Amino acid sequence: MLILIPVDGTDPKLSRVTTLFDRKKWALIDFDEGVVKAVDFYDDRTETGAEWIDFVILANKFESYMDFMEEGMMVLCVREEETIEDIIEAFKFKELDEVGY
Repeated sequence: MLILIPVDGTDPKLSRVTTLFDRKKWALIDFDEGVVKAVDFYDDRTETGAEWIDFVILANKFESYMDFMEEGMMVLCVREEETIEDIIEAFKFKELDEVGY
């Protein structure tokens, strides 16, 4: 499963989720069977080459998320998590909030 997160850098340990406006990179996480298989960074989310991205995780529920939903992605937002590692840990335990229409 692929998870997309707007972040402020390219370090898998230090990069933090950011708003879409403040985003420096897109982190694409390959997550399978409870384990992160890979973390790749892109300037533009269309550069990933992925045919299907399952989830996008945003900084808050007030972000512009309709484009992601129209592409079939499930949209989640963080509560207090900031780093990729913390966000994925919260994802594993279903501790992220779902963004609705």
